[in-house]
Amino acid sequence: MINLQVPIDEKTVRSLRVGDQVSLSGAALTARDRAHKYLVEEFVEASQPNNDERDNLLRIEQRLRDGVVYHCGPVVKEHEDGRVEFVSAGPTTSIREEGMEAEVIERFGVRAVIGKGGMGARTLSALKEHGAVYLHAIGGAATYLARNVERVDGAIHRDFGVPEAMWEIELKDFVAVVTMDSHGGSLHEEVREASASSLSGVLASMGQSPVDKQ
Repeated sequence: MINLQVPIDEKTVRSLRVGDQVSLSGAALTARDRAHKYLVEEFVEASQPNNDERDNLLRIEQRLRDGVVYHCGPVVKEHEDGRVEFVSAGPTTSIREEGMEAEVIERFGVRAVIGKGGMGARTLSALKEHGAVYLHAIGGAATYLARNVERVDGAIHRDFGVPEAMWEIELKDFVAVVTMDSHGGSLHEEVREASASSLSGVLASMGQSPVDKQ
């Protein structure tokens, strides 16, 4: 088990390889579909951020520079004293953010993306170019993972709704596996290729080609 503490430097990230198990502690920011769209439209595509968003930009940069973005739509409990607690914090399917993740990694200097299911070629290229990794979290263990969210510090754009807001959180001993690294390695691509090869073999034994099957 490799212990990672946020902020994470590029040297540490580039020492990680597909298959490494990590325990992550420190600041992170949740971001799903609405948040990624907002980050790209407001801070990547726009020539200058809207004045109303400048404070949010500072908060986002503070969390993501050498930091962690977590594809997560939590369930939260709000206490009478104003404290917010995650009661469910499972990972969201990451491929939904494939069209935007590369830009977010580059713009904000993200070092780790947490999610489930892996991502595609554009994200893998960005991981390699900028020095970042994709961490696969345990699917189906949302309440267990919530225990590793030690603290909720706030939410950016709560008006997006609870699942889509960008929650500023502190992780403690959050366990995940490196499945895409900064050297071009992707366990997800290896599985896809192996599955395609197996399918071709099965179809060949039946006298069919993959094209015939379609």
